[in-house]
This record gives sequence, structure tokens and C-alpha cells, in this order.
Amino acid sequence: MESLQKYFDTIESALADIEYAASPDGLYAPVRYELSLGGKRVRPLLTLLACEMFGGDCRSALHAAVGLEVFHNFTLLHDDVMDKADVRRGKPTVHKVWDENRAILSGDAMEIIAFRYIARTPAPHTGAVIDWFLKTALEICEGQQYDMEFETRDDVTEAEYIEMIRLKTAVLLGGALKIGAIIGGADSADADRIYRFGESLGLAFQLQDDWLDVYGDPARFGKKIGGDILNNKKTYMLINAQRRAEGADAEELSHWLSATGYDPAEKIAAVTALYNRVGAGELCLQQVDAYSRRAIEALREIALPETAKQPLYDLATSLIKRDH
Repeated sequence: MESLQKYFDTIESALADIEYAASPDGLYAPVRYELSLGGKRVRPLLTLLACEMFGGDCRSALHAAVGLEVFHNFTLLHDDVMDKADVRRGKPTVHKVWDENRAILSGDAMEIIAFRYIARTPAPHTGAVIDWFLKTALEICEGQQYDMEFETRDDVTEAEYIEMIRLKTAVLLGGALKIGAIIGGADSADADRIYRFGESLGLAFQLQDDWLDVYGDPARFGKKIGGDILNNKKTYMLINAQRRAEGADAEELSHWLSATGYDPAEKIAAVTALYNRVGAGELCLQQVDAYSRRAIEALREIALPETAKQPLYDLATSLIKRDH
């Protein structure tokens, strides 16, 4: 990843250079705080790499890259409010530092800032990039809606879950790559291929994230482990545990899904042990591997020398073979 450091430096510098109005500080302080929490900066990195891969100057994609990163962080800010999450990247979430109303309004401001940057994409690609960004942004909202609806359903299927995380997470990785490819001058066929690469990578990434929420190291993962279990969140592992559990395991899972007034640590330990018994964790990792292979296959189909695609191969490997 050392070879990518120049891109990370460029992205961080551009994020630090975002100009905010002098007042009201109460609106913009949470925005600055959210962006200061860091993160992998994967989406803007993908945009810059895709642009250069197809022969473009990554500087022409920088505004779009910044817009995508601000938009991504806006979705995290609102997601934390909806999930009542206390920690993001090892730090208190915006609504814990301030309050929910402040978080919602500052998130709205982030969305507007994001679109402002996307719209600065230079001609002749401005219209195409805006159209693709708006399509992606709306799909993410659709995914979030499905995620919320799943909270009150006991019959969510594996296929429905995969479609939800495709919309909520994967389309933004695919969109970041496609936007970079458009700016870099890729033809429509290769732009579609690199989108499929990003979409499959995003599915693998989210499934890995689900697994890490149960089995990861809190110090490395940046947030408390077991949050999905405590919230009865529909994940690939929970859906498959419900499908696979029989007899006493099924009864125990049903008990924990309806339990109130429990010790959180006890519930996390019990449900994790049940996942182990029915093989839900291993099944999740198998899907991570399957979508990773699908991503690599799409990247190989792009009509460019393999050396030009190597940074994306390396990045894909680092994102999937991670412990945080």
C-alpha cells in the first residue's frame, strides 16, 4: 500500500481544504469532526486509480473523489443516528458528541457539499458523472430503506439481504470506479466492467464487515464487537443461522431474538457460539471469497495490460484480507 500513499496524501489534503462558511459553526463543526475521524478513503482512492488506469490525469477526478468521500461519510453519520451507534472508528459518533438533531442537519449539509464537489467535474464529463452519482445516491437510500424494513421482518431471505447490501454499500464502490473511469476516458464496456468489479468487491467487503462485527478485534475494528447481535440486525450470518438452526439451537436463537433485560456480554457470547455450531461464520467467509473471485474476474476482462490493473488487484486483496 506504500505505492498508494501519494493518493492518500492528495485526498487528505483536498478534504482538509474544504471551505466552510464562517457561521453557523454549530452546523459545520460536526461535518469537520465526521471527516476528521479518518477511515480507509477507499471510495476516493478507487476514483483516482480508475481515472489514471484509463489514461486520465487523476487531478481531473479529484473533485468527484472528494464529493464521493463526503457523501459516504454523510451516509455513515445518518446511519449512526438510525442505528443509535455510540462509536465510529474508535471515537464517539456525532450524535453522541452533539445530539441527534444536530447530526441530522449537519449530515444534510454534507450531502449538499458532496453534490457541489461532484458538479465541479470538468467538461465534457460533468453531466455523465452527475447522472451516475445521483443514480448511485438514490440506490443507497433504497438500500437503507430495505435495511430498516428488515428490522421488523422475520422472513428476510439471503437473496433479499444480498440485494440490500448491494444497494447500501456495493453500488458506491462500483460508482466510484465508474466515475473515475468516465473521467479517464474509458469506453462504455470497460466502464461497465470496472463497475462490476467494484460492486462485487463491495459485496465481499460488507460481508467481511458483518463477520468482523462478530469475530473481529475491537481495538482493530474501531467499534464495539457484537453490535449487530445486540440489535438483532439482519445479517448474512443471522439469516443463515435462522435457516440452519434446529431443535435446541433454534429455540435458543429465538429466545435471544426476543429477550429483554439481558446481559449484553452474555447474549453476544451465546449467539456467537450458536453461529459457530451451525457454521454461519464459515458460510459468510465462503461468500466473501466467492464475491472476491467474481470481482477479480471482472477486472481481468478489462482490455488493458495487467500491469495497469495491478494497483486495483492489490487494493482488492488488502480490503478483503483484513482484520479491521
